[in-house]
Amino acid sequence: MSAGRVAARLAELGITLPPVPAPAGVYVPALRSGRYIHTSGQVPLVDGALPRTGKVGAEVSPEDAKELARICALNALAAVESVAGSLDRVVRVVKVVGFVASDPSFTGQPGVINGASELLGEVLGEAGRHARSAVGVAVLPLDAPVEVEIQVEIEDETGDGDD
Repeated sequence: MSAGRVAARLAELGITLPPVPAPAGVYVPALRSGRYIHTSGQVPLVDGALPRTGKVGAEVSPEDAKELARICALNALAAVESVAGSLDRVVRVVKVVGFVASDPSFTGQPGVINGASELLGEVLGEAGRHARSAVGVAVLPLDAPVEVEIQVEIEDETGDGDD
């Protein structure tokens, strides 16, 4: 994508990247290794608080959880930008891992994590297509309904995404 294209796309979508949420433990929100940036798991914090808590399929509807997964992805993009300097450096989203705190009978984890995947596609276009895992878990930090982590490849120092 050309310089400023991702910021323009975010503006077109009416999306503002949030500040990078403070870690809830002893870790960093994102870390670069070579041409890859790995984010820590991002819960759907908005202004430092969770808009919803509980298990998907019980206290939280799948539709609400899908929206929360979008927030997780936005928080992950903010973490990527904090390390890369600009989201325009993203060559591709390589992998998304989504965790859904699930009622034992809930089996719709992929639909929930589609919220994150769809947002990445809307913002990054073809570069937002990725491999993915959507996993149901018993509980997440802070009783969050969903958590998302991403891995992205960024341009090398010459501006080329290829080796």
